[in-house]
Order: sequence, then C-alpha cells, then structure tokens
Amino acid sequence: MQFGIFSVGDVTPDPTNGTTPTEAERIRAMVRIALKAEEVGLDVFATGEHHNPPFVPSSPTTMLGYVAARTERLILSTATTLITTNDPVKIAEDFAMLQHLADGRVDLMLGRGNTGPVYPWFGQDIRQGIPLAIENYHLLHRLWREDVVDWEGRFRTPLQSFTSTPRPLDGVPPFVWHGSIRSPEIAEQAAYYGDGFFANNIFWPKDHFARLIELYRTRFEHYGHGSADQAIVGLGGQVFLRRNSQDAVREFRPYFDNAPVYGHGPSLEEFTEQTPLTVGSPQEAIDRTLRFREYFGDYQRQLFLVDHAGLPLKTVLEQLDLLGEEVIPVLRREFESLRPAHVPTAPTHESLRAGGSRGGTTSEEGTA
Repeated sequence: MQFGIFSVGDVTPDPTNGTTPTEAERIRAMVRIALKAEEVGLDVFATGEHHNPPFVPSSPTTMLGYVAARTERLILSTATTLITTNDPVKIAEDFAMLQHLADGRVDLMLGRGNTGPVYPWFGQDIRQGIPLAIENYHLLHRLWREDVVDWEGRFRTPLQSFTSTPRPLDGVPPFVWHGSIRSPEIAEQAAYYGDGFFANNIFWPKDHFARLIELYRTRFEHYGHGSADQAIVGLGGQVFLRRNSQDAVREFRPYFDNAPVYGHGPSLEEFTEQTPLTVGSPQEAIDRTLRFREYFGDYQRQLFLVDHAGLPLKTVLEQLDLLGEEVIPVLRREFESLRPAHVPTAPTHESLRAGGSRGGTTSEEGTA
C-alpha cells in the first residue's frame, strides 16, 4: 500500500489574515511540502497540472525533476496530466526523461482537467474530451512500447517511422493511473489496458465512486488482466488534523467556508458527512480511511489533499508531521494485515522491471 499527498497548486488567500502568497512563494511551498513528505516517510508526492490562475503547476515534469534531485525514495507522480490537450508525443518524451533522471521513481495520472477553456487554449474542442482521451492515450501507450511508430488518427498529424526519445528506463514505461471524477469511459479505458484507476474520492458521496470502481474491476477481469479484486485502484482523500477534533474543526472552518472549491455551499458538518473529508484527530483519520476498504475493496494507493484553501505552509507541514508520525504507520499495518496474498501491491518501477506488471496490452484491436 502506498500513501502520499497530492496538490492542486492553488494560490488562495488565507481567510484568517487576508494574505495571499505570490506564485514564487506557492511554488517553493509545494517543493517544501514534497521534501517534507519524504522526510516523514510518505511514499508519493503528486502535483496537478493547470494552465490558468489561481493555479501554478503548469509544468509538472519541471517541478518533479527538481524534487527528484532533492529526494531519494519519494515516488513522483501527477494528480492530473492532461491527456486531452497535451501532445502524446510530448508526454511520452517528458516523462521518459523524468523517469531517467529520477531512477525510475515516476508514474503519472491521466485526466481531462477541471477547466473548460483549456481546450481551445490548446487548439482542442471540449466536446471531444472523451474521444481525445481515448485516442491520445492509445498513441502514448504505443510510443512507450514500440521503438518505431506509424500513426494516423483524428486529432493530430500522422507519424511516420517515429521514435520517441529517450526510450523508457530499462524498457519499462512509467505506470499509468487513469483518474476520474465522473466518467465511466475512463474506468473502461483503464481496465482495457490493465492500468490503474484512480477515483478522486473527494467531492462526491462514496456510492458514486463505488460504482466507478466496481465497473473498472469488472472490466479489468473481463479483459483478462486478473481477477476483479486484483485490479489496481487508487483513492483520493482530504484530511485536516489536530490532536483533538474540536481544535481541528475550529481551525479549519474558516478555510473550508471560504475555499473556492466548496465554500459558501454545504456546511463543514454536512460536507464531512456526505464526502470523505475528515477534519479531526489522527484516530478519526485512521478510522475513516480504513472504512474506504469496506466501500471499495482492497486498493493500492491512498493520496491525501492537505495544502489547499489558503492553508499556510506551517500548518501544512504540521499536517504532514501528524500523518507521518501517527496516521500512516497505523494505516500501513492495518491495510497490510487485511490484504489477501493474491491482491498485488502498488506497481513500482522495480516490480514492473521484474515482471510484476499487470495488463499492459499492446493490442491494436478494440477501443477503450
């Protein structure tokens, strides 16, 4: 089981004092948070990709390359790589380069993003979002597995005798997670290729994500990658921790109430009741996260969002201390004791190189 954090990289005013970090301060804070994640024993740091204010991470591989040079164990990932508006050739080359620089400590999560205007900014049509995701990933998948590619599709110019460079480290492409909030087509795509499926698991009730995960598991087995319970699942989550729940609720409430993503809507109490957001003590976070397994089955990766809504860096680092010292060690032990022997752990470069890859079909037939 892998545990980590993911960041959307928002620049949001602190509602308690009105201060807003500069872009430079926010970027440096994200790096500091990544380094702290390794320091406290987490496994993964993932950054989003956005091309509009109030977000700063427009170039994930640049940031992750910098973090790679300053870490030794941390797996570097994305919380979204825009498969719809990025050129698959550039994704293939950028992440293969990062993979070499990070000695294989790289994977990525593909998604369609949360900003509609990004499509025309990059010359695409949002009405083609799902077809773009399907076609672009089909090309990316081939670019990492075939030395010479001939390609012709709907959304980019043809390729003739093209070789993506550098080639994946050790001949092993980075592991891919397909992230989704609402789209069954993306769950189907992940299952078709035998890749991982990452359920956002933040804003919607658990029943919604349970249906998506069940679809992915069923189709994973249908395509012959293993039994349904061997499918590779990741989950998001949100926590705000203090030693006791009263302090956590009191401190987090102004950030929740004014957050751009959910402020001025349901109350904090309603939101924590209806979604996986946990605001409370370390034990409450442990109990809530362990229940995810009851809803979704055994899974391989748990990422928490901890650095949003204007929370100051000092507070975020305190969250990571509590996660690393009191929450994650218990979750590791409990999840490992519950995981059946036939259910795989999360793929890493080492396990994939040793032949532990699941799926990875290169079939030219069928669609995702």
